[in-house]
Amino acid sequence: MRTLQKRLERARKASDRGASAVEYGLLVALIAVVIAATVYALGDVLKNRFQEGNICVNNPNSNQCRLH
Repeated sequence: MRTLQKRLERARKASDRGASAVEYGLLVALIAVVIAATVYALGDVLKNRFQEGNICVNNPNSNQCRLH
């Protein structure tokens, strides 16, 4: 009877490790989706800021150059 109990306990612990791996995989996937959505949402804004900065570096007297 004790051996059956020990086997069941070991089987339960082994399945917990597998569930943890699945949960970590889901968390990684969720984080990747959040990062991708943020980059997509802010992509144009950041692109415009860098282009404005490039114009100001190349031509400091340009009308697009302004202090923030």
